Amino acid sequence: MSGHDGKGTAAGQQGGETAGTGQAPPAGPVRPVRPGPRLRGRFLRDCLLLAGLAVLFTVPAKAFVAQAFLVPTGSMADTLLPGDRVLVNKLVYHLGGVHRGDIVVFSGTGSWGPPPPRAASPLARWGRDALTATGLASNGTDYIKRVIGLPGDHVACCDARGRITVNGVPLHEGGYLYPGERPSDQSFQVTVPPRRLWVMGDHRADSDDSRGHRNDPGSGTIPESAVVGRAVLVVWPPAQLGSLPTPATLSQPSLHGEAHTPAGRARVAALRGRR
Repeated sequence: MSGHDGKGTAAGQQGGETAGTGQAPPAGPVRPVRPGPRLRGRFLRDCLLLAGLAVLFTVPAKAFVAQAFLVPTGSMADTLLPGDRVLVNKLVYHLGGVHRGDIVVFSGTGSWGPPPPRAASPLARWGRDALTATGLASNGTDYIKRVIGLPGDHVACCDARGRITVNGVPLHEGGYLYPGERPSDQSFQVTVPPRRLWVMGDHRADSDDSRGHRNDPGSGTIPESAVVGRAVLVVWPPAQLGSLPTPATLSQPSLHGEAHTPAGRARVAALRGRR
């Protein structure tokens, strides 16, 4: 009894003010817990890891399936404007051939463009490739143009009404040419060689295209093998978001008469060999 009473009394004396009243002792101001240097370092490391993984998976996708491409100039205005980013389908031409009216990205290395500048180190090259793969930069040797002539096509400018003709058929280009612009200020006639393409920008007065390279090998045409892929969608800026369809004038059936010529048959055979 006495021992029990003594323990009870001691407990009451020590904790009587709080236990007796049922109130918690007054609390001080609550201060936010700030992450220490170790926690901040871990967060930064996780961010860098996520960024590295994003690039790691983007670069292989660029190599095989699709790539974001930064439009560097106004040569395709108003269809595409400088700074636009387009999604380029790199798989489509492994399944079929190039078509008239396609907007294609192609490499000018070894033909139109100078050799790309060599980065100072492997890390710098990796960074440049990553920026190019995500459409944040241009490598300076890729071009984007519209396909006007296929292998075997006879492309000429211009008829009596100032229109470009393909295999004698006039093109009605008002739907995609830069507003108020003529199809071409330069006269030309070319028969597109096998496995090559005649390409032009939509802003004809401000486009370095096949017309300006007629003294180069191929008479201004580009090799089909240089085509990276087809631009199918504008993905940036949001105001420009939309698909890039083939103009009706470049898909009219009357343009396809060249399939029965020797050059046309050679093209068909070449495409079959690539599939």
